[in-house]
Amino acid sequence: MRHKTFLWFFLPTGLAMLLFIAMPIVSIVTQSIFAPHPAVLLEVESCTPLIGCTTETTIDQEATAALREAQPLGRFVGLGIYFDRGHLAIQEISQMWASNETWDGFFSELGNLPFYRAMAFTLTFTFIVTPLTILLGLVIALAVNSLHRHLKGLMIFFSLLPMIVTPLIGSLILFWMIDSRGVIGNALVYMAGDPNFSLKASTGLMWVALMVYGVWSSAPFAFVVFYAGLQTLPQDQIEAAQIDGATRWQQVKFVVVPHLMPLVTFVALIQLMDNFKVLEPIIGFSAGAHAQSLSTFILNDMSGETRQLSSAAATSVMTIIGVAILLSPVLVRTWRDFKGAR
Repeated sequence: MRHKTFLWFFLPTGLAMLLFIAMPIVSIVTQSIFAPHPAVLLEVESCTPLIGCTTETTIDQEATAALREAQPLGRFVGLGIYFDRGHLAIQEISQMWASNETWDGFFSELGNLPFYRAMAFTLTFTFIVTPLTILLGLVIALAVNSLHRHLKGLMIFFSLLPMIVTPLIGSLILFWMIDSRGVIGNALVYMAGDPNFSLKASTGLMWVALMVYGVWSSAPFAFVVFYAGLQTLPQDQIEAAQIDGATRWQQVKFVVVPHLMPLVTFVALIQLMDNFKVLEPIIGFSAGAHAQSLSTFILNDMSGETRQLSSAAATSVMTIIGVAILLSPVLVRTWRDFKGAR
């Protein structure tokens, strides 16, 4: 392709990436290093014959408005927001390290910090849901691919239902099912033999429920990708493996999986990005008391009457850095495979 032709071909995509990816990233990075101006306080002394003189503190609205108009971005704080107690909490961690003699005590106190509590759930959710989603999607794809052609269409339809349902609606449906009056919740109460048993009252069980929903809602995507990849599998390789006496498991391990590895990499990239920004299940399950992710951390900062935009921007930047770190091993391996194939 000629350079001029390629330029016109790439221009719309390049402009879209500039407007919707590059500029928002620059914006949040800029917002994260500025903090809002505090209100300008004014002390007014009032004297009365009976009470005497008293000093009252009021907000100077005109001076505050003028200061914010002169510096709309706020006051420059550099990396101060990143290191405060609401985020990396460098000073607090140093004090914890000095005051604790055991790892258990240190990590127990570390879990009380909001950012690290959200990071713990986000990483746990990501590293458990992603491999389980890939595995379940592959198993479903292999099972459907082995069915009779008259049954494949029906099974594909049912397998795609979780992906068709809106994430928030899907999480609400499962939330109602695990309620003590729901199908799953009622069954658990019966098996536990305790009428007061509630899955929603346990932090550990709530984490499990969120991860089960994550796998359930994401597995159809992996299934579609792997099923499409199975349609391109050369049959002569399967036939050669069968002639050599390979079992079904050996055919999958040594023929099917190597053929699908590029697709496994693709699904892993997408799932890592999606799972790291988990939000809808926590809202749908009303699990804010048990689980906080980086996305809910950002949402809480941007909600309410006192919106902390600088704090939300700092968390967003660290979320982008976290996604980049998670994706880097997969991208490096993909690049090496690409160079080795040339």
